[in-house]
Amino acid sequence: MGWEEQLFALFDDLESQAEGLYHAERVLEIEDRGQTEYQQVTLASRLMASRDSEVGLEVLGVGLVRGTLQRVGDGWCLLESGAQSWIVRLTAVSAVRGASERSLPEAAWPRVTRLGFGSTLRRIASARERCHLRLVDGSAHDVLVRRVGRDFVEAVTGSDTVMLFAFDAIAAVQQR
Repeated sequence: MGWEEQLFALFDDLESQAEGLYHAERVLEIEDRGQTEYQQVTLASRLMASRDSEVGLEVLGVGLVRGTLQRVGDGWCLLESGAQSWIVRLTAVSAVRGASERSLPEAAWPRVTRLGFGSTLRRIASARERCHLRLVDGSAHDVLVRRVGRDFVEAVTGSDTVMLFAFDAIAAVQQR
């Protein structure tokens, strides 16, 4: 092999090494961008992509709640399980099983999903339905919701005692 052929072989080898380094760097850059973009994904957006699916939610003070994810709103979600419905505050969710691999960004959500947790309680109050308030401390109260404030609910317990429950203390509302 002549010196020219050796020189071209050396250039080809160096070019192959540079190309390999570029591809390795590009893979790391793509992975880094993926991680950066994933920082924008919220639990609510993953749940929104999981609507109409069977999921299991680990809820503080309640335990595992399973059902079909019907709705996701601002800080809450609705699961249907047989004759029961669960309105779960997202701040009380510690883990999710069966969620979609996808995410639906909030910009693509329907307008009705902007309704907060208080709106769901106002619907229960207007229907005059009894429900179970399940608190993050594990206690449960069978109540008739009377009125809903900005960050609390006023309810009458089974012993006709009027109580106020802070939204932050409520993990889930169980309806039958």
